[in-house]
Amino acid sequence: MDVTALAFYAAVCALLSLAAPRLGTPLLRLGVGALVGIAAAALLPVLRAALAL
Repeated sequence: MDVTALAFYAAVCALLSLAAPRLGTPLLRLGVGALVGIAAAALLPVLRAALAL
């Protein structure tokens, strides 16, 4: 996994999470978004391999 892609997905999801006020404070939303981004980026190669893309 490319570290740059991982950081990009984490940053995008973290910034987008700021629009989700139901999660609580901005810092918590930022953290949740970063974790979602890291998970999505980490799973991308697995999904590509499984789908043979």
